[in-house]
Amino acid sequence: MELKLHKSGKKTAGKMKVADSVFAADFNEALIHQVVTAYLAGARSGTKAQKNRSDVRGGGRKPWRQKGLGRARAGTIRSPLWRGGGVTFAARPRDYSQKVNKKMYRGAMCSILSELARQERLVLIDEFTIDKPRTKAFMEKLHTMNLDEVLIITDEMTDNLCLAARNVPCVDVIDTREINPYYLIGFEKVLMTKGALVKVEKWLA
Repeated sequence: MELKLHKSGKKTAGKMKVADSVFAADFNEALIHQVVTAYLAGARSGTKAQKNRSDVRGGGRKPWRQKGLGRARAGTIRSPLWRGGGVTFAARPRDYSQKVNKKMYRGAMCSILSELARQERLVLIDEFTIDKPRTKAFMEKLHTMNLDEVLIITDEMTDNLCLAARNVPCVDVIDTREINPYYLIGFEKVLMTKGALVKVEKWLA
């Protein structure tokens, strides 16, 4: 299939041939939901933790002898029954990650990209660069393409582009190594350079 390719500057638009397996795949909503859920679950830190009686500092010595004092027997001052002791059923750091096969992940990515292309939310451009790290120049370039809420995917991140876009709301710039399903479905439109498209095709095809 072919997608419309926008030219930077005053050049006229053309067309670019893309792989049908990547940009003309069937829409699989269940697979996309599973992969996005797994991606978000993998981002959870799971750092909740408490100390049990072995983790609490101290308590290595028996506080008093076993018999003869009329007191209840005790083996450590860090018992969960004592003030300052450990927690009986202490919480441990959890791993929320879910297993997703490579074939499933790539299938979900192809399904998302194909649906973006069908809805005309995927915009291709030969290159997207700016000469100076100025937000004003960056916004002017987006307005000429009628783009407001957009994810920009480049084949190579430049300092000028990163500095110019970092304070713009509803706009993000990433390279091909940072592409993920959550980002692709989280923006109204996706602007992808020609070099980035070639890398994505090589990865998913």
